[in-house]
Amino acid sequence: MNTVDFKHARGPDKLRVYAIGDVHGRLDLLQAMHRRILVENEKSPPFDWVVVHLGDYVDRGPDSKGVLDLLVKLQKKTHRMLTLAGNHDVGLLEFLATGDGYGLFARNGGRQTALSYGINIDFEDPGSVAAGRKALADAIPQSHVQFLRGLQRSMVFGDFFFCHAGIRPGVDLDHQDPEDLIWIRWEFLENPHLHPKIIVHGHTPVSDVEVRTNRVNLDTGAYASGRLSAIAIDAGNKFFLEVSV
Repeated sequence: MNTVDFKHARGPDKLRVYAIGDVHGRLDLLQAMHRRILVENEKSPPFDWVVVHLGDYVDRGPDSKGVLDLLVKLQKKTHRMLTLAGNHDVGLLEFLATGDGYGLFARNGGRQTALSYGINIDFEDPGSVAAGRKALADAIPQSHVQFLRGLQRSMVFGDFFFCHAGIRPGVDLDHQDPEDLIWIRWEFLENPHLHPKIIVHGHTPVSDVEVRTNRVNLDTGAYASGRLSAIAIDAGNKFFLEVSV
């Protein structure tokens, strides 16, 4: 099996690839990062460029609705805004389908998502959960639901494999379990061995962008830290961007 390390990994020729870590309802930071990317492109114009968003657009932060509004709008305007699924994005769909008051959405920041749509749910009250699920389903635009349902689990550019959480080591990249791609943690994070591609991911918050020989973690806990991070890959050149408030 051929492998690659971060130092020698290259992106595609004539395509600058940006990847942005977990947003979690921080519309302000996402907009700031998009502006920062445009500034970088003006300073050093690429032949072409794309932005890969690594998932977890909703929950915990104050404006999940605004984040989804922005991404839906941008994807209608340009082919350059690419989006991957995070476990929280899937969790929102699961709550809308099941109304589970003990699932990921209910117990990990879904209240803030519902509030961004004008719905107040008390997840300690089964009656409020049931009524809230119905109200939230009515409040969420169909375009948001279609966006969430259409999210990919992974994508590849050059020597880089992009996903939300990570991969199952030893399993071919083409045969990864979709659940691992949005949920895996320690089996992946603690594995020191090189993979066929450099894995660019989020999912596990770190204080600063974490660069290992086999992976890059871009989740700097935006909803709590006020810092959103990204990587830019331009052929053999790699550099990092951060915005903060």
